[in-house]
Amino acid sequence: MSDVEVKRKESLSRQEAAEWMVGLAEAMTRGGNVEVHLGTSTLKMHVPDQVRCEVEVEVDGDEVELEIELKWSTEAPKSTVDDTVTEPAKSAPTKASKRAGRKVRS
Repeated sequence: MSDVEVKRKESLSRQEAAEWMVGLAEAMTRGGNVEVHLGTSTLKMHVPDQVRCEVEVEVDGDEVELEIELKWSTEAPKSTVDDTVTEPAKSAPTKASKRAGRKVRS
């Protein structure tokens, strides 16, 4: 069960639906605080930099349903600490060091 759920159904022209989606896209592009207009109401929320997206198209007879679902976590991202110790890279032997290691025949 959801902590909060807001639903609104309305009939829009194709142009109105496009303008609503463009407005949402522009708000998400500008930053993390997004306002979603739902009829006469406005829902304000924070959208993090990373979201999961799911797109579903369902055709049932003469009706087409397009669902675009965005999901994200409200938890602060966990910091990742890399505890691995990295050894300095060994350099390739130079010609001088190769010559120094050769045995000289007499």
